[in-house]
Amino acid sequence: MKVLHVSAECYPVAKAGGLGDVVGALPKYLAVHGQSAGVVLPKYDLKWVRNHRFTPIYRGAVRLHHDYVPFAIEKEADDSLGYPLFVVNIPGLFDRPGIYADPGGWGYGDEVERYICFQQAILQWIAASPGRPEVLHCHDHHTGLIPFMIKYCPEYRSLANIPTVFTIHNGQYHGAFSWQKLYLLPFFEAAGRGLLDWNNTINPLAAGIKCAWRVTTVSPSYLRELAESSNGLEHLIRHEWHKCSGILNGIDAQVWDPHTDQYLSRTLQGDHDLEAFKRDNKLAIAQQTGLNPALPMMTFIGRLVGEKGADLLPDLFRRVLASGMRVGFAVLGTGEPWVGEALRQVAFAHPDRCAVALEYNENLAHLLYAGSDFLLMPSRVEPCGLNQMYAMRYASIPIVRRVGGLSDTVPDVGEPDGDGRGFQFSHFSVEDAFLAIYRAADFYHNSGRVAELRDRIRRIDFSWEHASLAYVHIYSELTS
Repeated sequence: MKVLHVSAECYPVAKAGGLGDVVGALPKYLAVHGQSAGVVLPKYDLKWVRNHRFTPIYRGAVRLHHDYVPFAIEKEADDSLGYPLFVVNIPGLFDRPGIYADPGGWGYGDEVERYICFQQAILQWIAASPGRPEVLHCHDHHTGLIPFMIKYCPEYRSLANIPTVFTIHNGQYHGAFSWQKLYLLPFFEAAGRGLLDWNNTINPLAAGIKCAWRVTTVSPSYLRELAESSNGLEHLIRHEWHKCSGILNGIDAQVWDPHTDQYLSRTLQGDHDLEAFKRDNKLAIAQQTGLNPALPMMTFIGRLVGEKGADLLPDLFRRVLASGMRVGFAVLGTGEPWVGEALRQVAFAHPDRCAVALEYNENLAHLLYAGSDFLLMPSRVEPCGLNQMYAMRYASIPIVRRVGGLSDTVPDVGEPDGDGRGFQFSHFSVEDAFLAIYRAADFYHNSGRVAELRDRIRRIDFSWEHASLAYVHIYSELTS
C-alpha cells in the first residue's frame, strides 16, 4: 500500500458520522488515480464485522503500565470493500456493541486506554512488517498520538521516516486527558514532552497537529473557523498554518446514485424524468409518514444533538406551523432524548405536517433525500457536511446555516452571480432560520424556478473522484 488510513470509523464497517463516510470512500477513489490505499480500525462487535471473515496476519502485545495487552491484526478475507481492510482485535477493549458508546448511549469510560492500545498495536505491526506504507494518514484525535510516537518513542523510531498526514474531521473533540495518566503511554524521549501538552493536559489532537508532516481539514471554511474557534487550539492552528490545507470532502457517487439506488421507490431514468422521480418518491414518503404530499417537504436527517442544531428544531417547527406557512417537516435521526420527545409532541399536534422517526434507518434516509423538496441543516458546527451534497445529488434544495463546509458548498440563491444552490442563514436563532424557511417556501410556491434549480444542483460534481485529487497531490509532495 502507498497509503494506510488509520481511523476509528469506516463505512460500512463502523459508522457514527461523517468520519466513517470519508474513510470508507476515499481509498476507493485514490485507487482511480493509481494510489493504492488501505484502512485499519478497531475490531468492534458490530453486525458488519460479525458477518465477514477475517484472517489474523500479526499478533503482539502492547505494554499498558504494568500489564501487557494482547492483540491481533486481522485482514478482511474477501476484500469486499475494494481495498484492503484491517482490524485491530483487542479483546476486552473494542469487542463491544458500539463505537464510542453502549446501546444505551453511555460513553465508554476507558477511552484513553482503548486508543493508546489501538495506536501502538498498529505501529508495532507496521514496524515488524517487511512491506510498509509510504504514508500514514491519521484521522481525528483517536489517532493523533501516532505522529508523536513515531518521532519520539524509541520502540517506533524505525518508522520516523514515514510521512504522516493528520486530518481534522471535528476539532471540537480533542481526546485530552490528565497528565496523571502519563504512565499509560509508551516510553518517549523527554524532549518530546512539550509536544504532548496543551493547557496542562495530554492532548492527542494538539499532538497530531504539532507532529504530523501535513494537516488537513475537511473544508476550506472549516480551517479558517478552527483558527478562530477550536476549543483552545486557535493559536496552535495559526502557528502551524504553513502545513495546513482545507480540502472539501466528496461523496461516494456509486452509493449515492439516484439512477441505481435500490432504496428508492423510483430511480431516476433520465434527464426528462426528474419531476416524476421527485413526485413518486415524495408520495412513497407520504404513504409511510402521513405527511401531506401537496406541501413542500422540508427534511432534517442526522444526529439530534446541539452540534447539528437539532435543539432549534422544535421551537422552529412550532413557529413555522403556527404562522400558517404552507410547508411540512420530516425528521430522521437519534440523539438527545429531550429533543426527540419535543419533536414527537410537534408531530402529534400536526400529524399531516410533521413526521418524526427517532431511529437510524439507511433505507428511509435515501428515500427522504430523493423525495424531499428541501433539506434543513441548521448546524452550530459543520466541518464539511455530506448531507447537503447527498441532497443536491438527489435534487433536493438545501437550507443551511452559513458555517463551515455548508458555506463552501451551498451559495445562496440570492447571490448576484446566479450560481446559488440553496438558502443560507447566518445566526443560530429561530428568527433567522424562520426567515430562510419562508424564503424557501416562497421560492417553491411562486418563483417558477424550482425545476431549473433542481436540475442544476443534481449535476454538480461532489464525487470523491474529483475531491481525492487534492490528497494525491499531498501524498506525492511528501514522497517525492
